Amino acid sequence: MAAEKNRQPRIVAELGRPETVEETAARKAENSRKHRANQTLRNLVFALLASLAVVLVLVLVVVRPDGAPRAAVDYRADAAASEAQAGRVLAAPPLPAGWSANDDGLSTGSDSVVAWKVGFITPSNQYIGLVQGISANATWVANELVNARATGSISVGGRDWSVYDRRTDQDPGNYAYSLSTVIGSSSIVLHGTAPTKEFTALATAVTAQLDDGTG
Repeated sequence: MAAEKNRQPRIVAELGRPETVEETAARKAENSRKHRANQTLRNLVFALLASLAVVLVLVLVVVRPDGAPRAAVDYRADAAASEAQAGRVLAAPPLPAGWSANDDGLSTGSDSVVAWKVGFITPSNQYIGLVQGISANATWVANELVNARATGSISVGGRDWSVYDRRTDQDPGNYAYSLSTVIGSSSIVLHGTAPTKEFTALATAVTAQLDDGTG
């Protein structure tokens, strides 16, 4: 308390005299205001930086593509190389310009069904997956069609194909449209996002190849 009583008033250089009580109170109030303003500015800056960090994470993690498109594969050569293992001619018909494949392979599922798969990119830059199950049963076909129900049938290449049209579903993914048939001992499933005419073109080519005995 003695120190408070002995403290001398602050000399204001601009005035050349000690501060009055009112001036001291005003100065302290102004300092408090400036401190609060600086705190608010710093908080705004921190909030802006945090928001930018969240946006950056979304751009890098959510929006960023999974990677560069897969390189094209020679599905016909790969099919020929896999036929001895499959014990059957594999569906790999020649297709006109504008078609390509970015994935293929032969595999054996948990149900022991040997399956040949090709992922096609169509002329309209859409996807059609071709799956050939060797000596497969109805359960295998249903699984490949994610248990979709047939919505009709069409005749392609002299064969009846079941149609599974899910393009009006909320999120059908790569099963927006599908076709299935049986040729010899092979069950064929086509599924993807391409327009109907491109499915028909692929189904025609597959039917012609397998019916000719070259596939």
